[in-house]
Amino acid sequence: MRFTAALGASTLALGFALTATGAATAAPESGCHPSYTPCVPYASDVDCKGGSGNGPAYTGRVQVIGPDEYDLDRDGDGIACEKS
Repeated sequence: MRFTAALGASTLALGFALTATGAATAAPESGCHPSYTPCVPYASDVDCKGGSGNGPAYTGRVQVIGPDEYDLDRDGDGIACEKS
């Protein structure tokens, strides 16, 4: 366990995070919500482009890789804003 904790700390220090499967992924860009890829900015509300939402931020198709805090993935399949 000590090795895993040390590895995790040094990996994070290099700008990478370990996923549940153990694969390394790039750390989220500054200003980007970590639940979505590609980058979805932190905002009071994010809506899908071309939808009926009132923003202030909008996004096209993105993958949901964490909690869907902006409720962009209505069908829960991990892909948000599929129709934009």
